[in-house]
Amino acid sequence: MHKRAQVVRCAHEEQQAVHAAKGPHPMNDDSLPKKAWLLTRDAVMAWLDDFAPSMGAALAYYTVFSLAPMLVIVIAIAGFFFGHDAAQGEIVAQLRDIVGVTAASAVEGLLRSASEPGKGIVAATLGIVTLTIGATAVFAELQSSLDRIWKIPPEAKGGIMGMLRKRLLSFGMVMGLGFMLLISLILSAVLAALGTWWSSMLGGWTIVLEGLNVAISFGVVTGLFAIIYKFMPRASIPWRDVWIGAIVTALLFTIGKFLIGLYLGKASIGSSFGAAGSLVVLLAWVYYSAQIFLFGAEFTRVFALRYGSLARMKQEVEENGDPFADKTLNGTTTAGNPPA
Repeated sequence: MHKRAQVVRCAHEEQQAVHAAKGPHPMNDDSLPKKAWLLTRDAVMAWLDDFAPSMGAALAYYTVFSLAPMLVIVIAIAGFFFGHDAAQGEIVAQLRDIVGVTAASAVEGLLRSASEPGKGIVAATLGIVTLTIGATAVFAELQSSLDRIWKIPPEAKGGIMGMLRKRLLSFGMVMGLGFMLLISLILSAVLAALGTWWSSMLGGWTIVLEGLNVAISFGVVTGLFAIIYKFMPRASIPWRDVWIGAIVTALLFTIGKFLIGLYLGKASIGSSFGAAGSLVVLLAWVYYSAQIFLFGAEFTRVFALRYGSLARMKQEVEENGDPFADKTLNGTTTAGNPPA
């Protein structure tokens, strides 16, 4: 069975099940709150059906072990322009705001250990290879999780070349993170300079700068989620579907960041585990964040099924039959674009 045809059939079967269990198509109801409720409900059900809690546990495991080498590479990219200390200081400051002092200190310790230069050429080479493999492991797991959410059939074993292609894509994502950190540092520097000037000239406008800083942070997070949702799955997902999911996920992440931090602060998880407390806090934060990310991916697909690209493809299947049954797709799955 061709991959694209299977994606369309999965969408078709899911929509038929929705019609049978829940009545008329929600597009018949123009109420925005009603549509938002239906999307949220279906996303929660899909999140449960795909065993997202288990996928989130795997993501959290890979993230904790990939975090230090990934940040070393990201800091090296941004540090080329701003200096290593400035880039690392910005990363640690952002982590401190997000995960708290305890978990941020754990990450800082991991960074120091991972950044220590190897003694000799062989040790340095092995260190670079280890950093690259470790930094890309989490993105390989991300791709597997997103493929599962989008119901993409497992691809045939690609051997060493297939593994290298996956690692190159993952390394590209790490490079993208470094580029986004660079943009964030530039914008932060510009806002800091404007703040210094405006505070002396127009003191009342400092609140505007704070609002701009929040908006920029939200935009960077949204862009990061959009890039991951667009390029990590083995599917061609239209940007319209991607941006809806990325904005919703960024909003949930911003709210969840506060709630998770509040919970971890009140629950005193770290103190219950002694010396490993900071690592446990970091692992818990990453796990809850992974659940938000996976729910956002489910929301993106549900939106595509109801109102986006997959809804249009489903309608074509109902009216004209399967348009892809006799076409060769050269191993590429398309989850949204109708045929030309």
